[in-house]
Amino acid sequence: MKTIFENTTRQELIKRINSLTEKNTAQWGKMNLYQMTKHCTIWNDWILGVDKQGYKQEFMGKIFGKMALRSLVKNDKPMDKNIPAGNFAIKGLDGNLEQQKKIWMEQIEAYGNYSNPDFIHNFFGRMKPYELGIFVYKHMDHHLRQFNA
Repeated sequence: MKTIFENTTRQELIKRINSLTEKNTAQWGKMNLYQMTKHCTIWNDWILGVDKQGYKQEFMGKIFGKMALRSLVKNDKPMDKNIPAGNFAIKGLDGNLEQQKKIWMEQIEAYGNYSNPDFIHNFFGRMKPYELGIFVYKHMDHHLRQFNA
């Protein structure tokens, strides 16, 4: 399975991010291209530890989180379409797409030196490194597929 912690996977994602242009349109969901890239950069800041707010597992996650995580990371099946963005929904419609792509690609590279032992997913809870690596890859892949990249 692909994981964000493998260099070849990171390079593949960077190539796909770099291929995004204003011509890419959403195949599902409510976000436009700028909103999706901004969503991903804010989400990566959370995972990478740049923004540590919200490192607490929610009640429903304590009940169902581990079971859902095991199901998500057990195979190569992509994430389902139309999953809510939750706390990472982006309201603004416009912004600098090229700047967001640059930030996103730098964040992808940063996973090569990932170290955030404080991270707790709000639904899945604490994650083993292999679980986190697969989950991050699947989230990035999900949004790149959303925009045909």
